[in-house]
Amino acid sequence: MEPPIELIEVESGVLQKSRSNAVDAAIDFAGGTMGGITTVYVGQPLDTVKVKMQTFPTLYRGGFHCFMETFKKDGIARGLYAGTVPSLAANISENAVLFLFYGLCQKVVARALGGKDVQQMNPLENAVSGGMAAFFSSFTLCPTELIKCRLQAMREMATKGQLEGGLGRLKIGPWGLTREILQQEGVRGLFKGLTATFMREMPGYFFFFGGYEVSRHFLTPEGKNKDEIGPFRTIICGGVGGVALWVAIFPADVVKSRVQVQSVVGVKPPTFREMFMKVLRQEGVRKLYTGLGPTVVRTFPATGALFLAYETTKKYLGQLHSYVTGVS
Repeated sequence: MEPPIELIEVESGVLQKSRSNAVDAAIDFAGGTMGGITTVYVGQPLDTVKVKMQTFPTLYRGGFHCFMETFKKDGIARGLYAGTVPSLAANISENAVLFLFYGLCQKVVARALGGKDVQQMNPLENAVSGGMAAFFSSFTLCPTELIKCRLQAMREMATKGQLEGGLGRLKIGPWGLTREILQQEGVRGLFKGLTATFMREMPGYFFFFGGYEVSRHFLTPEGKNKDEIGPFRTIICGGVGGVALWVAIFPADVVKSRVQVQSVVGVKPPTFREMFMKVLRQEGVRKLYTGLGPTVVRTFPATGALFLAYETTKKYLGQLHSYVTGVS
């Protein structure tokens, strides 16, 4: 009697074991964590400029003016890198969860398409997976974004008399502000702006992963696959994905920043729609794009670094797992 075909394939090395979903998820989580750390240190100064210009558009003539004024008045640590700790927490938690669920959502989408191989998914299918993953990452991002935005805009709030305690409040750190919100508003206070975060994140990451995958598709050399494009092309693709995200959803980010900065204790926070219509009526469409310049300048290297860190971590952890277990 002839042996089963599966046995013949195993003995000949044709049939290979594949990593479990849990291992893939852990690798994606680690890759997202490294990507989150990298993108903060590359892009934090211009993120601070973005938030200041979005929240107080009349105080600065432009991105360079805002950058120099922040540097002169508050320096590097308390000025340009204000909110770095919550920004690290935000980006590490968001990107770890985002890439974890991106991998899982890719598998869900592939299964819905009849068991398609994840590696063979087209850019549109990957973009849909990214939009789905952003729903889950929004829950980790919203509280840390709230703290970051309030810290970054604190000087301007105090100067305009909108902050209790005035300029003396500038010394409060991320942990002190978090503790204050919890004491005065409870856990729900940390999730002010969650709807605005959903409105930004889900369509944003559709374009983010879509732009990244489209770029990888066109920059893959003939005879190679998209995982073999090298560090430089990976940075370019990541930068394109980041620019696609921000150009698509920048008005939603302006509204989210204002909702979170102005949602102070004792005042009913404006809804996403209320704030959006207020900006349109009182300031016009152009104000919904205030700060886009420094954001695009920041985003290209920051998201390029994010994807390089993610893909590199994923590659070497995958190789380590294969070496230890013999499973590819």
